[in-house]
This record gives sequence, C-alpha cells and structure tokens, in this order.
Amino acid sequence: MADPRGFLTTPNRELPVNRPVAVRLRDFREVQASRAAGLADQPYLKEQSGRCMDCGIPFCHAACPLGNLIPEWNDLLWRDQLADASNRLHATNNFPEFTGRVCPAPCESACVLSINQGATTIRNIESSIVEAAFEAGLVQPLPPARLTGSTVAVVGSGPAGLAAAQQLTRAGHTVVVYEKDARIGGLLRYGIPDFKLDKAVIDRRLAQLEAEGTRLRPGTNIGVDITWDALRRRFDAVVVAVGAGVPRVLPIPGYSLKGIHTAMEFLRPMNDMMAGEPTQAGVPHAGGKHVVVLGGGDTGSDCVGTALRQGAASVTSLTIEPRPPSERSAGQPWPTDPVLFKVSTSHEEGGTREYAAATMEFLGDADGAVVGLRVADTNTAGGSFAPTPGTERFVRADMVLLAVGYTGPDVTALTEQIAVAVAPGGTVQRSENFASSVPGVFVAGDAGRGQSLVVWAIAEGRACAAAVDRFLRGTTELPAPIEPTTRALAP
Repeated sequence: MADPRGFLTTPNRELPVNRPVAVRLRDFREVQASRAAGLADQPYLKEQSGRCMDCGIPFCHAACPLGNLIPEWNDLLWRDQLADASNRLHATNNFPEFTGRVCPAPCESACVLSINQGATTIRNIESSIVEAAFEAGLVQPLPPARLTGSTVAVVGSGPAGLAAAQQLTRAGHTVVVYEKDARIGGLLRYGIPDFKLDKAVIDRRLAQLEAEGTRLRPGTNIGVDITWDALRRRFDAVVVAVGAGVPRVLPIPGYSLKGIHTAMEFLRPMNDMMAGEPTQAGVPHAGGKHVVVLGGGDTGSDCVGTALRQGAASVTSLTIEPRPPSERSAGQPWPTDPVLFKVSTSHEEGGTREYAAATMEFLGDADGAVVGLRVADTNTAGGSFAPTPGTERFVRADMVLLAVGYTGPDVTALTEQIAVAVAPGGTVQRSENFASSVPGVFVAGDAGRGQSLVVWAIAEGRACAAAVDRFLRGTTELPAPIEPTTRALAP
C-alpha cells in the first residue's frame, strides 16, 4: 500500500487545474493545463496516490473492466518508482493514456475511500503515470521473440481492434489492421474532440504498434475493397471490431428538416479540420447559430464544447430523463457506479441544460430548414417518458445535434458475404469465447457488445485476443480480463 496515513493526512481529493474557460474556448487544445507537466512539477500527485488505503479488498479492481492493479501503481508512484508503476499500469491496459482521458472512471465510484470522503483520483494518477513514462522513454516497443506463422486480420482500428492487434502481435502472430477511414483510430480519432484527446496521443501509440510488427492498413473498406469471404480465406483468423456506428433515428415529425444532424456528422468534420484533412463544403458548423443538443451523455457534452468553440450564439442541451441526483440514492449504494449529476468541462464553458424535456416535433420554415422544437415536460410515471399534455413550449434552434446513441454495427456486408449470424438487437452474435457463427471469425468491442465505453472496448479486445490465440495454437498465455456480454448462438 501507499502512505498508511495518507487518507488521514491528505483528506481532500485534489484534481489538476484546467485552463481558464475564456482561454480554452479559443482553441481545441486539451482542457487540462498540466497534462504535459512532469511528475516533479505536480507534487500533489504523490499526496493523492498516498490517499489509496490499505482497504483489504480493493473494490476498484472489480469496478474496472480491465481489472487494473490500482493500489499497486498508486503505491509505486508514491514511492517514486515510475518504471515499476508504468509496468503495473501496462500489465492490464494497452492504452492507459486513452482511458486516463476519456474513461468515466467507475473505479472511483467503488473506491473504499469514497464511502465518506472523496475517492482517490485514480484516473488522473493513471494519466500522469503513462505521460511521465513516455517522457522518460519507458514505453518501448515489445516485439515478439519469435513468429508463430499464423496470420490474423483485425477489421476496425478503434480501441478494441487496436488492443486485440497489439496482444496478438506480441503473441507472435502476423497481424494486419484494416480501417475504412483514411487514418487509424476509429472513434478515438474521428468522434472524440481534440480538447479531450489530442490526436498526437494516438499517433504516439500507433508508432509503438508498428515498431512491434503490427501492420496498419487505413483506407481499406472490408466488404467493398476486399470481401469478407476473401479476407477469411486469406487469414487464419479474423477479428471483427467495427464498432457500433449506426446512429439511432428519432421517429419525430420534422426529422428530415435541414439543420438536423447526428453527432458524428457534426464532430467528425471538426476533427478532420484539426488534422489538416480536406473537408467538404457545407459541413455543419455552429458559428452564429442557436444550437440544441439532444442527449445528455458524453457525446452530447462533446457537441456542446465543439459548438461553443465554433462560436454558437447559444447552446441548449435537452435530456428526456429527469435530472440525476447529486449524491447516491438508496437504490445505488456503494460500491455500484451511480447515475449522478455531473458537470463536464464542456458544460463549465457555457450553454444551458434542461432535463425531463421530451421533444415532440421539429419545426421548420418555408425553405425546409429547422427553426425550433416543440418540447414538453417528460412524464416518467411507469418509465414511459411520455410528454405531459399542457406543458408544450417552443425552443429556438437553427441547428439540432442528435447525440442519442447508436443501434449497432453495419452488418450488411457481413451477412451477405459470409452469412454471419446477427443478434436480435443488431449486434454480431458471438459465443462465450468471442467466436461468431462463422469458424475463425471473432467479434470484439461494440460490434458484439453494443455501444459502450472505451475501457470496455480495450478489455474486450484483450480478451478476444486470448480467444483467438487459443484458437490458433490450442493454448494461450495472453490474459483474458473478462467474459463477453454474450449474444448466445442458436443451438
């Protein structure tokens, strides 16, 4: 453990300082001011890691899908043993720099200290360790000692695909990652704004993967450029990690009006622009517009922050659910991960938030452009989320951004070309060992799980890699942190 009295001598939870709102709204640089600072310039980190208790049973382990060795690397950071802390961190997580930035940290909700104090700042400590390790040159390629002769194709380069690829490469297999987009990274690159995840962080890790022997093939659309059947015949195993990118459609009158866009239609062009990639004329831009964001999750928050940086006249977030409580309810006791009211860095920057607001209709002008929404209070009786009669009101909007989630992956080519089985919910069916209905084809991440978190994607990529390794060699030494959320195959 770390400091035996740390939680007593340092009772307060302390987080890093973010750049001032007025400053960060002028650019898309990462919000956190101290991200690039070394450990010596952040002395409070040692005190914060010292707050990790000798709690007997570290519930943070169970709460983390990766099973991160949190008390161990807290202790090692407190003892100034950076190399060992980095090794412990990477033992369970291929990409702690990603989760250290975008994970909602369910581990902190399960921290024993959080019963009556602020939880250990696990996510920030994780991020600080990996950044210091990169700065010190401790994160190096780990190529395999020998090759097995087996080949694996990984389709999709999001966190699940990249985690699976790195694990399989290190096991000695020859791995090729195919990505339909022009650059590797999946939703990490195209869906998360730079102010949350600088894309240089992705490129830095990709350099490690390539140095280890993983072959990256962007701009290759499997199902079009190469058929799924041809891919299956060419490789000994295939990992489907295409994410869950089909957006949910709202069956609301006026849905087809001009000015209504899905979140990715809005976020991606901005990421392209920041990367210096060409963007088409007429892409959605919030400058000078009254923007309404439907959806109160992380993606909705990303839309808010991006719209404010683009110079929106106003930004209003509408959420159909009631406002969550600020503290745990009796139905969500410790160590569960409760649904709480949270203020993201984007919400700190401006805009308004309305809860229990049911959108009934999109209203347009004579030219077919959206001008507003007809909204009513949500009636949550019986969990129906129906609009309450007599509470209708008008909300002005020149642009509406739909951040209401995704229904699953695009499985059209998969089903047509190799007849893979699909679950009733639209995800790719898989067994307890991540295998699809087609021999040699495995499924990892959102493609099989449904829309989820980056930390779950990495965990599934690692576990799927172990299953593929076992399929190819009959045994495996790769860790498998989880069992899949199974979409059971028909008998």
